[in-house]
Amino acid sequence: MFETRTVLSRVGLQLAVTLGVLPFLIPIYSMVAKSLEGRGWGNYEAVLAVPGFGRFFLNSAIVAGGSIIIIYLATLAAAFAFSKLRIRRKEVYFWMLMAALTLPEVVLIAPLYSTAVALNLLGTFWAVILPIAALQIPFTVLIARGFIDGIPDTLFEAARLDGAGTWRLFWSVLVPMAKPIAVALVVLVLINAWNSYLLPKVFLINDDMGVVTLLPEFFKRQYNDDIPKVLAAAVVTAIPTIVAYILLQKQFERGMAAGAIK
Repeated sequence: MFETRTVLSRVGLQLAVTLGVLPFLIPIYSMVAKSLEGRGWGNYEAVLAVPGFGRFFLNSAIVAGGSIIIIYLATLAAAFAFSKLRIRRKEVYFWMLMAALTLPEVVLIAPLYSTAVALNLLGTFWAVILPIAALQIPFTVLIARGFIDGIPDTLFEAARLDGAGTWRLFWSVLVPMAKPIAVALVVLVLINAWNSYLLPKVFLINDDMGVVTLLPEFFKRQYNDDIPKVLAAAVVTAIPTIVAYILLQKQFERGMAAGAIK
C-alpha cells in the first residue's frame, strides 16, 4: 500500500496519477471536441433524430442483458465447482477453459456463422448473445474463482452439517456472499456486450435489429463520412457504459480486488 503521509509523497502520487490518466483523457477530449465542430450540438440532435434510434438502444440492452444473465449464472456455477467442489481432474478442465482465452473473436466468425445457420439462429439476438457469453466466460470464471477461493470452507461445511445440498450451498451461501464479484461481472460484461461490433454486424441481418455500435455507420453511409456526426454518435454510444461504471465504481473495484489471484 502506498504511504501518503507527507506532502511530498502526496504531490508525487498525484503527479503520477495525472500522467497515467492523460493518455486516456486526450483521445476522449479530442473526440468530444471534434463532435461539436460544424453544427455544434446540432450534431447530437442529428444522432437522436436517426430513424429507429430508440430501437438501437433497445436492441443493445437486449444483447447486454441476455449476456449478463447467462454469464452471471454460468460463471458463479463454474467458479463454485472449480473452487469448492470435489471434482476429478477439475484443474485439467479449468485450464482447458483458460485455453479458450487465446481464441480471438475474429477467427471464430466463420464457424459461428455456420453454427448459427445450422441452428436457424441467424438474424436473432441469440446468435449474438450466446457467442458473447461463450467468449467472456473463461475470463469471468478466472476472476470469480479467485474471489470464491477467499470464502472460508468452514461456511460451506457448516451448511452441509445442517443438511444443505450442493444447490442449496450455491443459492443460499455463495450467491449472497458473491455480491461484490457479481457487480464486477455485470460491469465487465455490460461494457463488452454494449460495445460489441463484429458479432452484431455479422449476425443481426435484419434492418430493425441494429445496435448502438452501428450508429456511426449510418452517418458514413448517408452523409459521406460526416466525421463530427460519426464522433457524436460514438459519444452517445459510450454514455450508458460510462454512467454504469461511475455508479458502480466502488463495488466494481471491491469485487475486482477481492477476485484478484493471490
